[in-house]
Amino acid sequence: MKHSKGYRAAAEQINKDTLYAPLEAVRLAKSGAKTKYDSTVEVAFRLGVDPRKADQMVRGTVNLPHGTGKTARVLVFANGDKAAAAEAAGADFVGSDDLLAKVAGGWTDFDAVVATPDLMGKVGRLGKVLGPRGLMPNPKTGTVTMDVAKAVSDIKGGKIEFRVDKHSNLHFIIGKVSFDEKALVENYGAALDEILRLKPSASKGRYISKATMSTTMGPGIPLDASVTRNLLGEDADA
Repeated sequence: MKHSKGYRAAAEQINKDTLYAPLEAVRLAKSGAKTKYDSTVEVAFRLGVDPRKADQMVRGTVNLPHGTGKTARVLVFANGDKAAAAEAAGADFVGSDDLLAKVAGGWTDFDAVVATPDLMGKVGRLGKVLGPRGLMPNPKTGTVTMDVAKAVSDIKGGKIEFRVDKHSNLHFIIGKVSFDEKALVENYGAALDEILRLKPSASKGRYISKATMSTTMGPGIPLDASVTRNLLGEDADA
């Protein structure tokens, strides 16, 4: 695979044998981003869990203190006053049977889905469309709720959802390259804290076996996930 000059130049600044502390990784990510648009900054973890076992599934949400840099498009399945509340909270698409039919037809021009409990019987039939994209509403992530206004506000305000995949990998966004270093590190810290809190008791050995930070179209930066305190320190020993 051929990479751009910008990618190669950024990759040359990274020592693949070094695990970078969060602040160091953020600096490398920002300095190496060469796209004309505002690239997304992402983190990937390889977890020491077996996601095929229910007691080792890692799934949750976290409110990033500085948001994601992207305004999520939220679809809400609701009726009556709940639909009105969702619209008032800023939901992009609100409805029930009409939207259910549209999504069943393959439409997925949205980033998050919220539903009231009474409509989950119908929403559950959209599993083939929503499931593979990680968009199926779930009570555990606060997206099946009667308080749809709060759910919409949380998502619009920077709430992200994460879930380990079948290969034990977990990906999440921590912001945009245009964010300052402090905001990106603090967003990373908030997500890391929640992922550590959700460590399954059945998980044995090292929980986070590998971590990488990257930007859109940028090279991966090896990340020292063992650094969990003083994340704004200059290095792993700070």
